[in-house]
Amino acid sequence: MKETALRQVHESLGAKMVPFAGYLMPVSYEGVNAEHQTVREGVGVFDVSHMGEFLIEGPRALELVQRISSNDASKLEIGKAQYSCMPNESMGIVDDLIVYRVKDATYLLVVNASNIGKDWDHISRYNEGIGAEMRNLSDAYSLLAIQGPKAVEAMQSLTSVDLAGIPFYNFVVGDFAGIPHAIISATGYTGSGGFEIYCKNEEVRQVWERVMEAGEPYGIKPIGLAARDTLRLEMGYCLYGNDIDDTTSPLEAGLGWITKFTKDFVNHEALAAQKEAGVTRKLVGFELLERGIPRKDYDIVDADGTPVGRVTSGTMSPSLNKGIGLGYVSTELATPGTTVYIQIRKNKIPATIVKPPFYKG
Repeated sequence: MKETALRQVHESLGAKMVPFAGYLMPVSYEGVNAEHQTVREGVGVFDVSHMGEFLIEGPRALELVQRISSNDASKLEIGKAQYSCMPNESMGIVDDLIVYRVKDATYLLVVNASNIGKDWDHISRYNEGIGAEMRNLSDAYSLLAIQGPKAVEAMQSLTSVDLAGIPFYNFVVGDFAGIPHAIISATGYTGSGGFEIYCKNEEVRQVWERVMEAGEPYGIKPIGLAARDTLRLEMGYCLYGNDIDDTTSPLEAGLGWITKFTKDFVNHEALAAQKEAGVTRKLVGFELLERGIPRKDYDIVDADGTPVGRVTSGTMSPSLNKGIGLGYVSTELATPGTTVYIQIRKNKIPATIVKPPFYKG
């Protein structure tokens, strides 16, 4: 079991530690609902150092990134980031990721912790005929997500960079919390604004302590993975292993907006044919109309109780105080306003199909 450089800090703060994606990670500190509201209303900090980082460099770096990713990385300017996914050869998704253009011919790929080995092997296989320089930095770098509407104001004293001046999905390499060359990225997985800070493992404890100190007047608190999940689900953001995986196509998952057929990428011809023919199932959001908590792998059924899909993510929304979820249903049931039912043990709970995000604060 791996651990982040901040394990002892989390334990000293009373975190409940659990295995997650091969790492021992903090799932909660004071409770998911309180931590969730801290991020929605103020500012919280997550240790997400389990995420993977690959550096792709050299004159053929862009060629490799374009080959393995669905979005069009040629549109990226230095200092910009892009959400993308890596299609596999059988209509599924290897992983979703963020691509950063760090320098003219240098790209940073940030991938999910559970997929680091699989992703590295997949990219390496396609690099055999391209020859870009690849470096796996995952074990050397840490990542903190400072999220919430007060994040800019709370963190401005820690940097000479104008945080408010960094647009969404842009980043700056600059000083932060006494570290001269941190990546300050206006990205996140919560829908409440904020930043993600990349630094070396030996620097992250100083950054954490300075962040907590600067954020104290703003009520900053450490936030665990449980609240990270409820926050992302309220926004309808996909979680790899739940809502997308090796068997779900980007088009079925509603990721057509990051699937650009103006370029050549892995399995693009088959995906283009699927787009032309139309998908037979879609990932949708739903809200329960009665009390209940939908969970992953619960059946979605019709009025007669016949299964018509399955739940991929579900929770009781702390912001909305109702059950919400994502799941795949046949295309004819995917229209917002359609009524379906979630089979929760022996009960059929009515739900309505909605277009995420669920939370619109």
